[in-house]
Amino acid sequence: CAAWLCGPVDKERKITTAFFAISLPFRLPAYSGVYLSRRIMSGAAEQFDYLVIGGGSGGVSGSRKATALGAKKVGLVEASPKFGGTCVNVGCVPKKVMYNTARHAEFLHDHGVYGFTVKESSFDWGTVKTRRDAYITRLNGIYDNLLEKSGVQKIMGAAKFVAADQPTIEVAGKRYTAPHITIATGGRPVVPNVPGAEHGITSDGFFELETQPKKVAIVGAGYIAVELAGIFGALGTEVDLFIRREKALRVFDSVLSEVVTAQLPKGGVNVVSKSQVQSVTKEADGTLTLKRMTDGAEATSSGYDCLLWAIGRSPNVEIGLEHAGVELDGHGFIKVDEYQNTTKKGVYALGDVCGKALLTPVAIQAARRLALRIFGGQPEMKLDYNNIATVVFSHPPIGTVGLTEEQARKTYGDENIKVHVSRSVNMYHAVKTDNKPPTVVKMVTLLPTEKVVGLHIIGDSADEMIQGFAVAVKMGATKQDFNDTVAIHPTGSEEVVLM
Repeated sequence: CAAWLCGPVDKERKITTAFFAISLPFRLPAYSGVYLSRRIMSGAAEQFDYLVIGGGSGGVSGSRKATALGAKKVGLVEASPKFGGTCVNVGCVPKKVMYNTARHAEFLHDHGVYGFTVKESSFDWGTVKTRRDAYITRLNGIYDNLLEKSGVQKIMGAAKFVAADQPTIEVAGKRYTAPHITIATGGRPVVPNVPGAEHGITSDGFFELETQPKKVAIVGAGYIAVELAGIFGALGTEVDLFIRREKALRVFDSVLSEVVTAQLPKGGVNVVSKSQVQSVTKEADGTLTLKRMTDGAEATSSGYDCLLWAIGRSPNVEIGLEHAGVELDGHGFIKVDEYQNTTKKGVYALGDVCGKALLTPVAIQAARRLALRIFGGQPEMKLDYNNIATVVFSHPPIGTVGLTEEQARKTYGDENIKVHVSRSVNMYHAVKTDNKPPTVVKMVTLLPTEKVVGLHIIGDSADEMIQGFAVAVKMGATKQDFNDTVAIHPTGSEEVVLM
């Protein structure tokens, strides 16, 4: 009676399977067909055409693109209950809501010089948090619906590679395999190994704050630290920003680093340079005290009701990569080539887990191009990682694309680089008498044609204007091409074509 269950397997398997069928007949209706019954007995993996590990923007985009190109069975694995990854849930999207909130505070400050009489105003952190969270929940629903309509099978749980003849993952006790598996697991904030570090939060925890802190310590000098410090400062929180060197945003062009570091105090942020936190203590009243080394001397800062670590991010690679033959580089990121191939054939990786251009649009583009290469008949399709524009939502904001001046000189030699810099004040500040942040534009060109190899802007609306200029840089525009373009007056962007 169990012969149909066994299929073309060895005698021992027939006996075992028949025994299972006879012993537990009440379980048979839950499964159908020879394949599934064999899977029960042997732990065989369910076969897919394509598996993607990580339901962030890259994973969602790549899996949907694969189904659109004809992949019949595509699975997307996500460990958290929400799709969208860091960007949607605890990154760029909710951060931009808070940046917009901070901008409103700055506009209120300027109303008087524009002739408006503004009654005393107050800010309620809880109101914007509730509305922000509701917006993110709507986005989560949109992601779910997009996956459903695309025919992508959602596999909920944490994935780990397991030992098998071909790359195989296990999720919640079930195994899945495919000829093509992409790792898009992203990264997470780093917490330092210092006593009392657990009393602090990370950027993830920033979005969980129910009330606005009165006094906050932020440790870090990168864009996350600068952005969150600016938000807190604009909204009236007392902010100390502890950085290891003299300036923030040191990996950006020097002019951006200089201007943003100078502007932070004007936005309510006290920059404590040359500092490293040694320990954190929680006092009896619940406040936090930081012991630190600043410029070689011991010092103490106290009275904080919030400490935020923003010292970097590490990749989520604890997924049994050793069982898949996938190697890491010296910094702990997954090794990939220009086509997103890992060291194991049929296994790919993209996004933050690779440690290159850690930006949501990069992961999305890389995922779509990978799908085109695998399923779209375009074997040479890949993402060009050169001249990728990015922004920092500082105060004022930053827009940047291409090489920094330092990188250009190192790449091409000092004698082959010519730099143009423009400094102005946006007309928005014309009637103001205080805090007039500059608009600074630096154009880095390569001689003899003066091809633009880097463009760096800090000033009002720099975050919006850089996208269009990035197209020109990507196409290989020269400074003369910019100069041949008639300016739009009066705007901040005209400075780019008038240098």
